[in-house]
Amino acid sequence: MSSDNTEVAAKTNFDIIRYAQCWEDADILMEALNIQKGDVCLGIASAGENCLSKLVFNPKRVIAVDMNPAQLACLQLRVAAYKKLDHQELLELIGSRPSEQRLKYYKACEPLLDDEARAFWQAHLPEIHAGIGGAGKFERYFNMFRSRVIPFIHTKRRVRQLLKGGDLESRRKFYNRRWNNLRWRFMFRVFFSRWMMGRLGRDPAFFAYVEGSVADRILERTRHALCELDPADNPYLHWIMTGTHGNALPFALRAENFDAIRNNIDRLEWRLGTVESVLEECGENSIDKYNLSDIFEYMSEDAYKVLLQRLIDCARPQARLAYWNMLAPRSAPPDWSDRIKAVGTLGPDLLKQDKAFFYSAFHVEELV
Repeated sequence: MSSDNTEVAAKTNFDIIRYAQCWEDADILMEALNIQKGDVCLGIASAGENCLSKLVFNPKRVIAVDMNPAQLACLQLRVAAYKKLDHQELLELIGSRPSEQRLKYYKACEPLLDDEARAFWQAHLPEIHAGIGGAGKFERYFNMFRSRVIPFIHTKRRVRQLLKGGDLESRRKFYNRRWNNLRWRFMFRVFFSRWMMGRLGRDPAFFAYVEGSVADRILERTRHALCELDPADNPYLHWIMTGTHGNALPFALRAENFDAIRNNIDRLEWRLGTVESVLEECGENSIDKYNLSDIFEYMSEDAYKVLLQRLIDCARPQARLAYWNMLAPRSAPPDWSDRIKAVGTLGPDLLKQDKAFFYSAFHVEELV
């Protein structure tokens, strides 16, 4: 999820951490982008994990952009952690694993932060102590769901049963017979309503172009995640239900990817500003791969087309764009097929595997 959009910037407060983790599945993102050695990648920073994930594939440069300095403070601390900590210590700092040493790990990383990021984290030491992956507004929203809503619906034992997963038939039976009760449907629709999400989870401005029931769409995607996908392998679901990742880690936090990210960490750079400002800096024919989060959802159809044309102008031949829709539909216009078009059915096919199950569409598009 993104906090980069000039249109929404005028209506939104960007002095807090909105997302302390990337709530977008890097597994499908990496498959969509198909990053090659030497590529130049531009992406939304958010908390940093998805931009860090790209480093596994040996790109030439990864440029992370965000309008929110708090999000770049999250990214900077992760970059420092990859440089200074081992894998287990990184997981503890994030909150993926229990720890009483997080302030110690932060102190090891602190000299690598710039003055602004250092001042930000010095003012947020309690969040470091609790695990930086829980420090955002969106994560506090899920913490409220976990601590106040779920206990009213299901026991801890039933939550553990859910997260154990199993084969497809047993998952469907468990959901239909044990999980999907009247309280679940009622409380889910209340908690994930447009009104509640706008005040506690995301900024109300992010829903400006959304039509229809927010909760009903998310409820169906949640059913897909709990039945058609295996909850045992879902780090996003584990965090929502337990406040940690358990044995299911996001791409950037897996042991097998740690050394590659660390070895390529100096290829990652970040910019405070808008996508448009970074495109101006990079110039035409400069970008191979775009990770655009769900930024188009927050802008009008006309504004979307203006930015899409600018992305095309700054892209190299056969460049790829990957982005999500949560509730507002945005995709390359059919009459632009001489410039950009979907990569077959890759986006819809990958959406079926998307473990971050909030989104209604995933688009993978390529320059013609």
